[in-house]
Amino acid sequence: MSRIETTFAQLKEKQRKALIPYITAGDPGLEVTVPLMHAMVKAGADVIELGVPFSDPMADGPVIQKACERALAAGTGLRDVLAMVREFRRGDDRTPVVLMGYLNPVEIMGYERFAETCQEVGVDGVLLVDLPPEECDEIGPLFKERGIDLIFLVAPTTTEARIARIAEAASGYLYYVSLKGVTGAASLNVEEVAARVETIRNLAQLPIGVGFGIKDAQSARAVSRVADGVVVGSALVNQVAAHADEPMAITPAVSEILADMRAAMDKP
Repeated sequence: MSRIETTFAQLKEKQRKALIPYITAGDPGLEVTVPLMHAMVKAGADVIELGVPFSDPMADGPVIQKACERALAAGTGLRDVLAMVREFRRGDDRTPVVLMGYLNPVEIMGYERFAETCQEVGVDGVLLVDLPPEECDEIGPLFKERGIDLIFLVAPTTTEARIARIAEAASGYLYYVSLKGVTGAASLNVEEVAARVETIRNLAQLPIGVGFGIKDAQSARAVSRVADGVVVGSALVNQVAAHADEPMAITPAVSEILADMRAAMDKP
C-alpha cells in the first residue's frame, strides 16, 4: 500500500477524515517550506499538497497566483521543490506528500526523470492540473511503476462518463473542486457538494477530497461530514502572504487555522 492509501485506510478505521493543506513551495522563501510542512503535520495535517510554482497557474485565483510569483521571485524551481521533499523525509517518513502543479516544468525535466526523482525523494502523488486522463496511456505507467499516485480533479460540470474515465486513470484519491471557477472563489453549498460526492462515489472506488471554498473550521467540519478529505489552500496561503515580511510568524498563523479545522472535523 502507498502512503496515501495507508493514510486513508487508517483514518477510515478511526472514523476520521483527512485534513489536506496546500501551500506553494518556496513562498515567500525556500527556507520557509520544510519547517512549515512539519508544523502542519503537528497541527493535524494528514496529507500535504505542495504546489510547484509556475508562471501561468491558470486554475488558481489571485491568492495562489501571487504565491507563485513570490516563490518564483525567490528562485524556486521544480528541482528545489523535489529537494524540499527529500529534506522533509529526513524527519517524516509517514505523511504523504502530493506535488500539485502544471505540465510545463515536468515536460522540461522529462516525465521519466521526474517520476524517478519523485520516487527517490519520497513524493507519494502528483496532481498535474492540465494533464487530461486521455493522455495518461504513456505517462501513467511511469508513475504507477514507481508507486506514485496520479491524482485528478473532478469539477461540478464533469459528466458521469468523464468521471468514470478519470477514475480509470487515477489512484490515491480524487480531488473534487466544489466550486466553479478558480481557487479562492466565494461561497460553498454543502448540500450540493454532498450530492455531487455521492455521484462520484457511485462511479469511482477512491477516496474523495473536497477543496475550493473551505475557509475556516466551520466549513471544514461541514465538508468532512460528506467527503473523505478536506483540502484547504487559499486560507493558508493568505496567511503566508500576510506575514511574507515576517516569516517567523507564518508557522503559528497557519498552524492555528489547521488546528482549529482539525478539532472541528474530529468533534463528535
